[in-house]
Amino acid sequence: MIAGPLAGVRVIELAHIMAGPVCGLMLADLGADVVKIERLPHGDGSRGFVPPDVDGESAAFMMLNRGKRGIAVDLRAPDGVEIVRRLAASADVLIENFRVGTMEAIGLGWDTLSNANPRLVYCQITGFGRTGPMAERGGFDLIAQGYAGLMSITGEGPGREPVKVGAPVTDITAGILGALGVVGALYERERTGVGKLVDTSLYEAGITHTFWQSAIALAGGGSPGPLGSAHPLAAPYQAFQTADGWINVGASNEATWERLIDALGRHDLGRDARFDTNADRMVNLDDLVDVLSREFSARSTRDWLTSLEVAGVPAGPVASIGEMLAHPQSDARHMVIEVEHGALGSVRSLGSPVKFWDSDPGSGPSARNPDPPGTRGAPRFGEHTREVLLEAGWSEQEVAELASKHELGSGR
Repeated sequence: MIAGPLAGVRVIELAHIMAGPVCGLMLADLGADVVKIERLPHGDGSRGFVPPDVDGESAAFMMLNRGKRGIAVDLRAPDGVEIVRRLAASADVLIENFRVGTMEAIGLGWDTLSNANPRLVYCQITGFGRTGPMAERGGFDLIAQGYAGLMSITGEGPGREPVKVGAPVTDITAGILGALGVVGALYERERTGVGKLVDTSLYEAGITHTFWQSAIALAGGGSPGPLGSAHPLAAPYQAFQTADGWINVGASNEATWERLIDALGRHDLGRDARFDTNADRMVNLDDLVDVLSREFSARSTRDWLTSLEVAGVPAGPVASIGEMLAHPQSDARHMVIEVEHGALGSVRSLGSPVKFWDSDPGSGPSARNPDPPGTRGAPRFGEHTREVLLEAGWSEQEVAELASKHELGSGR
């Protein structure tokens, strides 16, 4: 097993469903020891996201929680809260994604825990952040996408019904931003010796995806609307239907535009004043799409991909999820991996998107294998409760007493 750059960092993940667990997953992939705390009696809500399942285990839960250890405690009981408080007292990081005020109400807020452990980095991911008029609202990806403007720019075009991004991008991005904030706070702690409160939200995560559209609006261009697969600032940069499917074409600058004209055998388009510059092509986008659509519909996706690759025009298919998972590039980049689950054995999961190499990966066998440090599958409910508490100083008798009061969950 590879140690990873965060080896030795202990993370307490008191988070559920998606944004917080994504943050924990990113840190686990960097080598941190992530201990996921689930609430009795049912645990993380994503355990109930079935189907799909693998022999009764939620595929959704397993996807987001590999590489972590798991314990289960009753946070309604004083003993359960005390367990979290004691674990946080020696931890490096705590992640939570409850509504603002929830952790404070049970005595596990930033002020309390940081007073006991000044080195603690406390990451809070909420719907709208800790401050502002909407701070106390809950966080849901669909709602955040709407507030962040994403649904106003996603869809086939003006006048069509609003469409959310297919993936829960505000949840996922908030988790990644949280992990980035944690790493930054840990780095600063090396200089100061003091932890930080890291505060991000689904709302802000959604806003970060609007850079181009916000640039237009802030420059006085109004609020852009949906353009299907097209780009708001460059053309042609979108999907076109072929004789047997769809193809994405990214001829978004003058060099690639000229190469596209060559590949199409349509040199007349280079003399067409409507398409002379990118600005002209954007103004006359409908005319451009009409011309190119007729060209692309005459040949198959494979034929076009071959021709465009030879010509040096950025292009690619509109792949299904299954096609993406089976693609040789996904395999080469270790994006589908095998992890060991305590009950199911070997289970396939998505791999880490960040690789670390000891040398240039093209330099041969001296380059370190970029597999992520964690090959452990997601924990069974309460699987590591006894193990973690004994490591943290509880005695066998104390653990047994807590279990007898039904304030702990054991693996199953």
